[in-house]
Amino acid sequence: MRKSIVIIRNLDTRGENILFVKDLIRTRGHEPLLIDFSMDAPPAAAGDVPCEEVARRGGLPIDEMRGLYRTDRQRATDNQIAGVTAIVADLTGRGRVHGVIGIGGATSALVATSVMQKLPFGLPKLMASRVAAHPRYVGSFVGTRDIVMHNTVLDVVKMNALLKTQIVNAVGAICGMVEANAGAAIRFKRPAVAVSSFGLAEMAAQAVVTMLEQAGFEPVVFHAQGVGDRAMEEMIDEGLFAGVLDLCIGGVIENLYGGNRDPGPNRLTAAARRGLPVVLASCRLDMLSLGGRPDRLEVVKTRARYVQDSMRVQVRTSVDELQRAADVVAERLNAARGPFVFLIPTRGWSSLDRGGGPMRDRLANEAFVEWLTQRLREPSAMRDVDLHFYTPEFARRAVDEFTRLHAQAATARPGETRATAS
Repeated sequence: MRKSIVIIRNLDTRGENILFVKDLIRTRGHEPLLIDFSMDAPPAAAGDVPCEEVARRGGLPIDEMRGLYRTDRQRATDNQIAGVTAIVADLTGRGRVHGVIGIGGATSALVATSVMQKLPFGLPKLMASRVAAHPRYVGSFVGTRDIVMHNTVLDVVKMNALLKTQIVNAVGAICGMVEANAGAAIRFKRPAVAVSSFGLAEMAAQAVVTMLEQAGFEPVVFHAQGVGDRAMEEMIDEGLFAGVLDLCIGGVIENLYGGNRDPGPNRLTAAARRGLPVVLASCRLDMLSLGGRPDRLEVVKTRARYVQDSMRVQVRTSVDELQRAADVVAERLNAARGPFVFLIPTRGWSSLDRGGGPMRDRLANEAFVEWLTQRLREPSAMRDVDLHFYTPEFARRAVDEFTRLHAQAATARPGETRATAS
C-alpha cells in the first residue's frame, strides 16, 4: 500500500538535498509530501506546500514573517511552527499522513519536532540532525512523545559521501516504520490501567502488573523518572486509561525542590480531573534525586544518602519537605472527581527504607502522613497498611483496593461526580 510521508524542511538555506530525499521515499514505493517553512528568503524551488502557505496558516503574510525573522526571530519561528502544525493536522485528519521526517539543523529540529509533538502516539516520527546528540536540546525536542532522533553527526549543509549515508539511513528508518506500522489508532482489549514504577519499587510494581492482568486489566507501566511521570499524566488526560495505580508519586517532591526527576507541576492532576479511580502509595517521597550536582549535594551533606553511581544519588527528604509535599498532594486530591485511596506501608516506603537502609526515617514518614491526613477533605481515604512497600503482599493490597474502586466507579451514573474516597 502506497503511504504518504511528510517531510518538514526549510528550502531557503539548506534545500539542495531534499530532491534526493524525495526520490529515496518514492523508490520505496511511498509518496513524499514536502512542507517548506523557509523564513529567511524565497527558496530556489517551492515545496509541495510552499512557505507562503505555511506563513499564512500561521497567521502572517510571508513578507511580514520575513521581516520579523530579521527583528524578532522567535516570533517568526513560532508563526511557522503554527502554520506547519495546522497543515499537518489537516492532512492527518484526511488520512494523508503515515509518517513524518524532519532533516536539518537546530531550527529545522525545533520546527519539525514541535509539530511532531502534536501528532498521535504511534504515528512514525523521525528527526535527522546533528543536534540529535546535543544533551541540552534533545529533551525539549522529544518531550514525552515517541520521536526518534537520528544523529547525522555531520551538519546537513552540502551533500557528500558521509552525509549521504546518514540521510539514506534516516529515510530508510522512517520508511521502515511506516511500512511496519499498523496505524496510530490504539485500542486496548481490556480496561487499561496506568501504573507508576521505579527501580526502587520494582518488586511491588512487577507483582502489581501480574495481579492486574489476572484481574482482567491491561497494565501500562510508566517509569517515574520525570519524563515518564509527565507522559503518564498526558496520556491519562487523553482518555487512554480506566484507572491509575500510582505507586511512585515522588515527582511531587522532585518538582517542589528541583530534583533530577522533576516531572513538572501537573503531577496527580489528570486522574483527579477526569474522575478516574486511583490507588496511591508513598514510594519515592522518601528521597530526592540530586546526582551529578555537587553544589546541591553540598547543601544537604549531613543527610542520609544512597549512591548508585555519580549521576544517581538519592538524598533522604526532611520533615519540612514532606509536609510541603503533603500540602500539594492534599490540594490535588481534594479536587478529585473520582474515588481514591492512599495506602501507607508502615514498615517502609521503598527498597531503601527498611531495616538499617539509608532512607529509613520513621519520624519523617509519620510527619507526612499526619500532615496529609489533616488536610484531606476525606481523611478516611488514608489507609495504614502493616506491610513493607517492597513486597508482593503490599502489591496484593493495592490491586484489591483498585479493583474495588474500579467496580465502584463503574456503577456510578454517567456524569455523576464521585466522592474522593470510599
